Amino acid sequence: MYRVLIIDDEEPLREAIHILGDWEGLGVSEVREATDGKAGLELLRRERFDLVLVDMKMPELSGAELLQIAEQEFPDLLLIVISGYNDFEYTRQAIRSKVVDYLLKPVNRIDLNHALRKAVGVLEAKRKRESEFISRNITLNMSLPKLKEKMYLSIIDRSFKTQSNEAFLPLIGADGAASHFAVGLLRMLNLEKVRKERFHGDRDLLHFAVTNVMNENTDGQFESFSFASPKGEREFIAIFTMKGGYEADAAFLSLHHMKKAASTLKELFGIICAGGIGEPCSDSLSIAASYEQAKASLDTIDLLSLRGSLIAQGRAVNPVSRDNPSLTGRMPQIRSALEGGNVNHARSILSEFIRKCQETEGFTLGEADRTLQGFLLLLGEIAAQLGAMPPQIRSGKDSSLAPLGILSDFSSFEQFAGVLNDIFDRYAGEISRTVAGDRSSVLENIKAYIDNHYFEDIKISMFTEQYFLSREYLMKLFKGQYGYGIHEYVQKVRMDKAKALLRDPALKIQDISEMLGYKDKNYFSKAFRNYYDCSPSEFRLQLPGVEK
Repeated sequence: MYRVLIIDDEEPLREAIHILGDWEGLGVSEVREATDGKAGLELLRRERFDLVLVDMKMPELSGAELLQIAEQEFPDLLLIVISGYNDFEYTRQAIRSKVVDYLLKPVNRIDLNHALRKAVGVLEAKRKRESEFISRNITLNMSLPKLKEKMYLSIIDRSFKTQSNEAFLPLIGADGAASHFAVGLLRMLNLEKVRKERFHGDRDLLHFAVTNVMNENTDGQFESFSFASPKGEREFIAIFTMKGGYEADAAFLSLHHMKKAASTLKELFGIICAGGIGEPCSDSLSIAASYEQAKASLDTIDLLSLRGSLIAQGRAVNPVSRDNPSLTGRMPQIRSALEGGNVNHARSILSEFIRKCQETEGFTLGEADRTLQGFLLLLGEIAAQLGAMPPQIRSGKDSSLAPLGILSDFSSFEQFAGVLNDIFDRYAGEISRTVAGDRSSVLENIKAYIDNHYFEDIKISMFTEQYFLSREYLMKLFKGQYGYGIHEYVQKVRMDKAKALLRDPALKIQDISEMLGYKDKNYFSKAFRNYYDCSPSEFRLQLPGVEK
């Protein structure tokens, strides 16, 4: 049985490790905690532990300082380092020290237990006195792929600082002048279908399979390192590195490798891919420019002519300027039709847009992405203002199409059009039900409020905020139901009440003015005259029994 110590100043992280660790299955008998490096060191000096999980950034005594002390005082102690994504500088000591693994925050169950099993394996080997095994495995064995991925992403988003991270350059082959780099971007066009049918919905398993294929058939001369893009679940980034040779060779090998990977993914898993390759470069920081070229190449693939997998050659891309139809410009018409309950007319507007797109000279993947995102956003805004958001996405926690039961896969223009129509159907159905079912009760509530609060300062914004309706839509509904606009109806109620109150000779006109919500007697008189073509005083003179 083993004893474990967690040293971290963040209580939620300590608690998460407690919950996520498979302690019983790993043969761990006791898990203790220390709230900072200083307290942890004191505990290590008093008691024996087999394994320590230590955060690199802590008050009192940092993780890096603790590792240095541990090297001297506890040479047989196994350590697992925990660090944030932006803490490159804190990992240098971890590289120098004999850590078992390196975990990135936030810690998840799979990575944590993988690291713990690795540590337990080393402990078991030590107990069996397999010293040769220990000497090979107790050295740096942290999650180098994750660290490399972080480095590449920081280069791509142009936040990588060479001077402060020089120690890590050898990890990506950027410590020599003879290396060439190129970036490939591969998009899974039918990812959701494949994940569901071939991987039982397991995203991690799919990612593992794809990156394995993309990294296959490379050697020390030409290598591929790939990972899922954080900017889009469908996209995978591949960094190609070639030692020696010429840039033209790097370009050829990168394109060949991407095409072969796309072919293998189709053959093994039925995955349809589109991809782009950036131009090769000899400076590691130029990987950012190569990525941008790869992204541009991917985005400019013509969806109208796309048939199966396609990899676009990397080069500077100048998008062709075309006057393509705009769905955004048609949204006011679609909204008006939906508000009026005319779903078929709204659908015909969308169908006309789709037909126009098919008749253009080209419609790219990038245009398709922007159209889908814009349509989903604008249709969602309309639904929100009408109080008709589909129940599956009212929480707002998941912005994808999955909660709506829509597969966002499309590898052809016809499938893209199908996704647009599916989105429309989900929202239009909810809007239609809401407009038909809630309209009467909402209008009745507003009318009742005016009838009982006509003497107050009534503003339309009170109702738009309460019922999540747009001003224009609400005014249109109210007038259609009662024949008056809201302001007109407030005025009507006040004037009806004014006539009733004026019949009481005991009430002064000033009093009546205030009872109706008019603070100015003259303003009341003017409003009354405009409404009845006579002043309040003249109206009283016309009443039966009043002396002329």
